[in-house]
Amino acid sequence: MLVAWPTEGTLATVLKLFHIALAYLTVAGFLLRAFWALTASPLREARLVKIAPHVIDTLLLVLGVMLALNLSMSPFSGWLGAKLIGLLAYIGFGVLTMRGGTRPLKLLGLAGALLSVGYIFAVAFTRSPWPLAAA
Repeated sequence: MLVAWPTEGTLATVLKLFHIALAYLTVAGFLLRAFWALTASPLREARLVKIAPHVIDTLLLVLGVMLALNLSMSPFSGWLGAKLIGLLAYIGFGVLTMRGGTRPLKLLGLAGALLSVGYIFAVAFTRSPWPLAAA
């Protein structure tokens, strides 16, 4: 069953817009930190660089849960469940990117993370766990 996306002017719309903005922000931050990880930049050791992603990702997750509750959706079924599986893959590949012992491992992590986040975005836009089939 497809759930209608909220109409403009509702709380869900505001939540959705902040959720989308945070999603783009977290990917941009990840790309910057990945670049620093690949170049062994000392900038990646800054306190703000270590704390900000956790704050952004926590807000992103909280808003996602609030949206799911607002739309009466189960987080473990359909396209929302697919996004959560993609999120787990993104986290795993992100850890590999940041902590991989060699440059090839970090590059593998980066490629996997980008594919995962691309899948998450595609699922979000199509509201289908199989976004290529929905296109």
